[in-house]
Amino acid sequence: MKYIDEFRDQDQARAIAAAIAREAKPERHYRLMEFCGGHTHAIFRYGVQDLMPANVEFVHGPGCPVCVLPIGRIDEAMQLVEKHGVILCTYGDMMRVPAGKRRSLMQARADGADIRMVYSTQDALRIARDNPEQEVVFFAIGFETTTPPTAVAIKQAQNEGLHNFSVFCNHVLTPAALGAILNAEQPVDIDAFLGPSHVSTVIGSRPYEQFAEQYGKPIVIAGFEPLDVMQSALMAIRLLNEGRCEVENEYSRAVSRDGNIKAQNLVDEVFELRDSFEWRGLGLIPKSALKIRPEFARFDAEKRFPVHAQPVTDVKGCECPAILRGQKKPLDCKLFGTVCTPENPMGSCMVSSEGACAAYWSYGRFRGVSGDDQA
Repeated sequence: MKYIDEFRDQDQARAIAAAIAREAKPERHYRLMEFCGGHTHAIFRYGVQDLMPANVEFVHGPGCPVCVLPIGRIDEAMQLVEKHGVILCTYGDMMRVPAGKRRSLMQARADGADIRMVYSTQDALRIARDNPEQEVVFFAIGFETTTPPTAVAIKQAQNEGLHNFSVFCNHVLTPAALGAILNAEQPVDIDAFLGPSHVSTVIGSRPYEQFAEQYGKPIVIAGFEPLDVMQSALMAIRLLNEGRCEVENEYSRAVSRDGNIKAQNLVDEVFELRDSFEWRGLGLIPKSALKIRPEFARFDAEKRFPVHAQPVTDVKGCECPAILRGQKKPLDCKLFGTVCTPENPMGSCMVSSEGACAAYWSYGRFRGVSGDDQA
């Protein structure tokens, strides 16, 4: 199968692993942050870390949009349903994330709230058409990849005169998070980054160049397949060995330097920057998220249905925030695999299909390992 089997070939994987082993200098430790949760799952599903020499380590970053959403925003979404009587439409991963008092959207639905799981913005629009007497709110989350479809839905609702449809916007921006990690008061020890693939198809590789130049950190845009990740690691190691702080594009079959201009223009038409937005694990980050422009205010749920935001802390002992910063790994969390499991998640990293804890659990890489060898 074209573009799938080619990037999972075992012989090629062994060849790349051998090249990494040759080129990774034994006196040096290479810490590569894979920014995207899709990379994390590829690494664990295919055992990529097991093919690396001992001095090449993958560090998990904040590339899971469900994971980085603060608990308070989920509580606000619940208020939309319980105080304003809207039909709330959301993606499946959001249903099980514990919010305030460990109550999830799924539990709220069990208590009678009209919360519906959808697979796309088009599903939410259909629900609005089918229920003209009820207000329908789409709980929009995600990085730059999922923002254009939300913009399309808003424009579509405007063109149809679908005034019972609105969006609770939680779209966030990848470069801002990268900047927050590099500017942290206690920065994580990272040598190079594997840049996100799907996000980069939209924004291109150009936005990362400022970070490589300013902070001296090479960045390699990496595809999602195991050979993509391995080749990107090899490219990052070569950049580090040569002392070149540049952006390279391994995922050239899908990503260009300028990205998808049409999608960017569409997003700019419908959205504008928020002054600041809270990220779980990273705190308030200036200019890191989008809000709906005044011209489309009738489709902005935050304008139409005021809710009272309250700060909410994570479950005591949950290390999701530190994991998202790259400071810890799931096995450093005392709750992992004991109190916290997919059936009883304490934090979003165990819920989301892109969460690091879910990756560790799903592919069993932690089983039979203990003590210092866990990490």
